[in-house]
Amino acid sequence: MDIVESVRKIPLQDPPEEEFCASDLTWTKFGNAEHHDEVALIPYDRVDAFIIGECSNVECPTRFHIERGRKRTIGSLKEYKDDEYLEYRLYWCSFGPENYGEGGGILPSRRYRLNTRNRAARPQSMRGCTCHFVVKRLYARPSLALIIYNERRHINKSGFICHGPLDRDAIGPGAKKIPYICNEIQQQTMSMIYLGIPEENILEKHIEGIQRYCGSDAKVSSLASQYVHKLGMIIKRSTHELDLDDQASIRMWIERNRKSVFFHQDTSESDPFILGIQTEWQLQQMIRFGHRSVVAADSTFGVKRLKYPLFTLLVFDSRQHALPVAWVITRSFAKPDVSKWLKALMDRARSVEPGWKVSGFLIDDAAAEIDLLRDIFGCPVLFSLWRVRRSWLRNIVKKCSNIEIQREIFKRLGTVVYSIWGGINASLALEQFMLDFVDQTAFMEYFKASWLPKLEMWLSTMKIFPLASQEASGALEAYHVKLKAKLFDDSHLGALQRVDWLVHKLTTELHSSCWLDRYADESDSFQNVKEKYIASTSWHRALQIPDYAVTLDDKNHHFAKVVSQKDSSLIHLVWNPGSEFAFCDCSWSMQGNLCKHVVKVNMICENLKGYQPSMSFRSFEEVLMDLWKKPVDDSFALDLSLAWTHQMLDQIQKLVELNNSTDIGTVVDNMPLKWVSKKGRTYIGKPSSSLTLPHGSSNTKSVVVHKKNRKRKRLSRLR
Repeated sequence: MDIVESVRKIPLQDPPEEEFCASDLTWTKFGNAEHHDEVALIPYDRVDAFIIGECSNVECPTRFHIERGRKRTIGSLKEYKDDEYLEYRLYWCSFGPENYGEGGGILPSRRYRLNTRNRAARPQSMRGCTCHFVVKRLYARPSLALIIYNERRHINKSGFICHGPLDRDAIGPGAKKIPYICNEIQQQTMSMIYLGIPEENILEKHIEGIQRYCGSDAKVSSLASQYVHKLGMIIKRSTHELDLDDQASIRMWIERNRKSVFFHQDTSESDPFILGIQTEWQLQQMIRFGHRSVVAADSTFGVKRLKYPLFTLLVFDSRQHALPVAWVITRSFAKPDVSKWLKALMDRARSVEPGWKVSGFLIDDAAAEIDLLRDIFGCPVLFSLWRVRRSWLRNIVKKCSNIEIQREIFKRLGTVVYSIWGGINASLALEQFMLDFVDQTAFMEYFKASWLPKLEMWLSTMKIFPLASQEASGALEAYHVKLKAKLFDDSHLGALQRVDWLVHKLTTELHSSCWLDRYADESDSFQNVKEKYIASTSWHRALQIPDYAVTLDDKNHHFAKVVSQKDSSLIHLVWNPGSEFAFCDCSWSMQGNLCKHVVKVNMICENLKGYQPSMSFRSFEEVLMDLWKKPVDDSFALDLSLAWTHQMLDQIQKLVELNNSTDIGTVVDNMPLKWVSKKGRTYIGKPSSSLTLPHGSSNTKSVVVHKKNRKRKRLSRLR
């Protein structure tokens, strides 16, 4: 086969099959005599079809993950070759590159060696597979992708097949009957075991998964049954205590789970303990749902009960549920320490997706390092009221016995918060509140000790930063409730002061629960899990309540009645409707939570006259008014203010139009054209104008002119 030195001499291939693999393509040697690769040129929009086809290899079924990635912007290169990349991604077989089946080690505080003779035989082990390929989206022709296959065989460094039905050492004599179990099936089985699903149901789903690769066979079912039973026994017998000493135990866990740790700092005289945990799946979700979207924080969980508080970074998934994508265990929230692990997290995300960017960061603590978040994420900061509301409501119910007093106290606290926009002096409103309820000794002692010294800081934060919606606050609270239920179970109270126990609970039970929730929703399987997951937030539960079940007090707007959907004879009263500080008498609300009845009533009130707008709307209105205000002495500031205001309004109108439209094509057709300049008609130093054309354009095969325009240079020499 001749060696080709130019990408333009490589034929473009577009197989007619919906999914295709390497055997369906003709490979060309590209490079020079000293170094050349096997390459193929395909349309960029067919890359996913190629990857799916490679994953479906009968001899070695697998998955490919992005091991490394880089990205450039159009116009960033002044001069470039025809094989320069616009996007670069290295895909590696998920059974590599590491090899977790090699040997074993002596544990730090044990004098004996673990029995690791059979570790390589575990189906879930990574086997050091070297199969990998590169996908280059061409800089000169972005509609095309150059595939460079570095190693097409699924072999290890020794040259032996390391997974699949052809691997004789995979799982003994049954290797020819059943391939390795991929990470997806393994994670599904583990998640079901952690959730306590009966073994018969687990086995049924497990067999359905592996039959996608090796078909139906009695031997397959027998081996699958053994695998599920053994995996269940391993999980039941597993313990968080790898060592009696907590510090030694956590060091051992870190050593075994390097790929799940994005930052670690051990305790010393000058540095506090910090452990940042993020699994590969969490990293994928952060990149997927966090890019150009909102990232949130559930800060300082377990300050009083855990050895080290837990900080959770969350994104909002396709149903706007809060999904944990990173956990940080530390006692220090000083700016230098937070900066270390935040930068490490950003570097990890951008090593996979260089263009990853956050559109907003949602905090729930007024003491958070705002400037640091702005510097690292480069985005606006929003504030959520859920933590304040939950803390006040729980203690009101706990420390005040009269329900009428509870309603009034909660309403008056809401009035204090609303006063930051109403032109009312918050200090006077707070002073009057404390005088009116001076007889509620228990609650006032709590309020003076816990909130009075820092209330001014919290009110200032609420006024300065945009406030999050009820939907976002409900999603954050739902995650907090789930986390609390998982960690503060009575059977585990004795282990709260061990870090290894906390890490074990997060990476096994909680991680498996979140994974199965997402898998059930996206694959439309496990209907019970899916329904429970969808209804896990008060916002989604409120959507199930019909409008006719809500009756408002038309005279004074003091309360609303909501008929229970389970028992029509039961009616819940919601006092102070239309406000974030509405009070409901249902059991869920009396535990301090934002209940579905309050959310539903507020949904109806926001479109009616006579009810105050939500705090998030008031905050947004305040931001617009600040931009709209005419500067006194600076006319350019007025121009800038108007420009920003109209830009925000235009974006909001586009979002509303997109949300209300049933056909995205009509929205795209109405968008204005983006004209490009007449620059870029030469090849060297300037990108081709064809870069702006869509992938399906007929000009994708047009040849870029290689000859430089030397007319201007010759004229300059004559002068």
